Amino acid sequence: MERAGSVTRTAGTIAVVRTDADAHPPIGAMLVDQQLDTVGRVVDVFGPVERPYLAVSPDDGVHLPGLVGDTLYKR
Repeated sequence: MERAGSVTRTAGTIAVVRTDADAHPPIGAMLVDQQLDTVGRVVDVFGPVERPYLAVSPDDGVHLPGLVGDTLYKR
């Protein structure tokens, strides 16, 4: 499993994930949490090239505020 980054905040219906490096999951990649539960898909990459942010659209039933501070992984 490849670490994607940590959820820093939510913005409306999107989780914002800060990546660890310039290597990040591509748009469309599925992300999971530490228990391997599906969280959602990457819908955008933005910010500085060295450490960009990912916009993640959550799956149905995912409680976004509960994700803040969690680490997500590329499945």
